[in-house]
Amino acid sequence: MAHPSDGPVVPPFSRPEALFTDPFGMTSWLRARGIALTMDNTNEYTAAVSSPTPGYPNYKQGSSNAGQMNTALHINWEKIIGLKGFATHTLFTSRYGTTANRMMGDWLAHSSEIYGGGGNVVVHLVTAYGEENLLGGRVSIAGGRLTAMSEFSASSLFCNFQNNGFCGRPKAAIDNQYITSYPAGEWGFRVRGRPSRYIYIQAGVYFAERGIYANSQHRTGFHFNSSNIVGQLAPVELGWEPLLGHQHKLPGHYKIGGQVISAPNPDNYYDTQGQPYALSGRTARNHQQTWSTWFEIDQKILHHSYSNAEGGLTAMSGVVYNDPHTSLRNYETYVAFVDRGFIRSRPYDSFGVVMTYVKIAPGVSNTDMLDLSMVPVKTAPNHATGIQGHVTVFETNYQIHVMRGVVFAPDFQIYFHPNAQKNLKNVEFVGFKSQIQIL
Repeated sequence: MAHPSDGPVVPPFSRPEALFTDPFGMTSWLRARGIALTMDNTNEYTAAVSSPTPGYPNYKQGSSNAGQMNTALHINWEKIIGLKGFATHTLFTSRYGTTANRMMGDWLAHSSEIYGGGGNVVVHLVTAYGEENLLGGRVSIAGGRLTAMSEFSASSLFCNFQNNGFCGRPKAAIDNQYITSYPAGEWGFRVRGRPSRYIYIQAGVYFAERGIYANSQHRTGFHFNSSNIVGQLAPVELGWEPLLGHQHKLPGHYKIGGQVISAPNPDNYYDTQGQPYALSGRTARNHQQTWSTWFEIDQKILHHSYSNAEGGLTAMSGVVYNDPHTSLRNYETYVAFVDRGFIRSRPYDSFGVVMTYVKIAPGVSNTDMLDLSMVPVKTAPNHATGIQGHVTVFETNYQIHVMRGVVFAPDFQIYFHPNAQKNLKNVEFVGFKSQIQIL
């Protein structure tokens, strides 16, 4: 909602429900001076219920635990030095653990979303950027170390779940090696405008860096060497955010977007001479430009009259489609439902169910077929031990609001064709996700 004035203004920082609401008056003291400090912990545990596919000695039935501690610092410089409309946002994370799906042969959708990207590291810089808000908040300009997919193809509803194929954002949305998503950041700029209360349009330019998820370059996130920059990403997104229903209690988000990636990307099938590189042994052909697109919606379809403003049943669906010549995941589609506060006596509990379907790019499948048909068998890309075609992941959980700032969610997941391979048996996982908002 735009500010009544047309001047620069910093929108109020969110204040999440926390375990320690205002320790020794610190939170109130800081916020009165334009400083918001938040800390939270997320922990995810998964254990395989089923045994691994026989014949693969490296696969095993096991369990894993992964987690992170987040610290965010938001500063309103208008309150501190009178710099109207300007704020800075810095986010650090500390990550630990591993994920269980790889033990069963899957490398496409982590059963614990919180794994990876930062490694087991004490301090990892995620984002550090400045933001100027103009025209009463109707225009926002941001620049610095940003994560592109925290701004585009983004929704706070995704992480009602645990599997990395969906939580954070649909995995196909970051299928390209240069697209940043939490916890990886890169230099970039983003402009967002609201021509009306219900419509926004945003665009950005991000500088593609090599090895954004590799520990060798970005283990701590403080590696700012511009020699890693090899191109640009240019995303754009148009969104409609209506308030439907009686008394406007049914919010929705409808978005369509895409991006062009101008950086060297290898072809998933052809070499530099136009032949299958699996047969020729030559280097894969490079594409200097590739692309991805998305269309996503979420709409609250039912408000529980006895619940709070957040209560109700929300439906989600979408599709992400990538350039079939350079992608691993040609497209991903999903459908999900989240029902919060459907039990009158438990207004902050929620139930969720999601199913995602991923289709592997034809070139990847054909390369797998050639590699695995050779004698001796060549190592196929993406840790494949069979031809990759498609994978479906189903997840359901129940989020229990234990107390102020504490949520515990028992979780069940099943993979149909793990790693998109028909030669691997279906795998079931049970586990839980805990979230503690400390400050």
